[in-house]
Amino acid sequence: MGTEFRPIIDLVRRHEATADRWVTVAVARPGGCEHLSLGLHRDEAMAAADEEYALLLVKTALWLRGGCTLLTADEAVYRWLQGAYAPTGARAFDRAFLSGIYRSPFQVERRQTLPPERETLASAAARTEGCRIGIDLGGSDRKAAAVIDGETVYTEEVVWQPKTASDLRYHYEGITAALRSAKAHLPRVDSVGISTAGVVIDGEIRRSSLFVGVEQATYDRLGRDLLARAVRETCGNVPWAASNDGDVAALAGAVSLGRRKLLGIALGTSEAGGYVDGSGRITGRLHELAFLPVDVNPLAPVDPWSGDRGVGERYFSQEGVLRLAGLNGLTPEGETPAEKLRWVQDRARAGESRAIAAFSELGRLLGLTLPWYQRLTGCESVLLLGRVVDGVGGECLVDSCRAALESTGAALEILLPEASQRRVGQAAAAAFLNSTL
Repeated sequence: MGTEFRPIIDLVRRHEATADRWVTVAVARPGGCEHLSLGLHRDEAMAAADEEYALLLVKTALWLRGGCTLLTADEAVYRWLQGAYAPTGARAFDRAFLSGIYRSPFQVERRQTLPPERETLASAAARTEGCRIGIDLGGSDRKAAAVIDGETVYTEEVVWQPKTASDLRYHYEGITAALRSAKAHLPRVDSVGISTAGVVIDGEIRRSSLFVGVEQATYDRLGRDLLARAVRETCGNVPWAASNDGDVAALAGAVSLGRRKLLGIALGTSEAGGYVDGSGRITGRLHELAFLPVDVNPLAPVDPWSGDRGVGERYFSQEGVLRLAGLNGLTPEGETPAEKLRWVQDRARAGESRAIAAFSELGRLLGLTLPWYQRLTGCESVLLLGRVVDGVGGECLVDSCRAALESTGAALEILLPEASQRRVGQAAAAAFLNSTL
């Protein structure tokens, strides 16, 4: 179905198996620095392969952990990075996006002495006591939950279209409506937790596809405190926290399934990832799986936002289902991507073989990709959430994922929440975010 999927982990393993020299790239950001080891070759005939491999791994490190400065002592690697991350280079999107996140110019430097590794994590654990509100802000719908002492007493799911809205009042009114809806089902509000697509730092959504229709200068001026204002207006001066929806997916697994070293993946409007460490805490790292390379086929589909090929967003999302359904001869109907996904899900529930095949193929691709995610994070379990894993189609996806994963020899546990929680579970899990004023 479509072009051949070429997992990045296969390329990396083959490349490193013949490497005869190792080069270090320091990936730095405010508050942290990590060292990335690259296996390269002395043979000039391998220079093009070395460059492709190096750029793939540096991109992966940036979107997994975060960074806005790249430093190396190696002349060739410096030259490759400088070209790719130039203002008009192949990684210009990454450069601009990461500069905006960290409010710092993106830089590539050649240094003989690299800064030491260091990390300051904005970690958080879960708390369940009290009367809590959780909301989940996705690209096609928003969800709200009211939770009392860990028990969900109310949930709702409302369709909205934030990506096409150019006026921030649309987003603000949608967020406050979700908060008010949940608040009406609680005797009081002790805490608010918000799960959102995008990158969250210090309670601010620094960058998100939810606001892609808003002029960047307008968002920078009026949107950064949007969440804080919405919480104050609807709930007063209560403790609150916001986190990337992938981190919340991982937190849901830690709370409901009692797992540690767990990677949460939300397959919805896009692909979101988060990680719960061995202590049961989310780490606050970037974990933007949507932008991580997964397919190195030069004919892989292109992400329209970043302009990059073969990244996770094109596969492990509702867009992935729709693309695979189209390749299998289906023309999903509906006004929005979410409605088109439901159309494919309805066909799968009715036993339509082409719809089932689309979900099964997506599951196979995910199973081939999970060993890469395991190498990057050290996860022992994977929790799948989001509308894509809902219903019969989701069951086919998971069965196919497990079969493909077994074929790789990787030892990973694939987990699902209860069926009723796969769609609204992130809103309830967001309520468990350990909030502070």
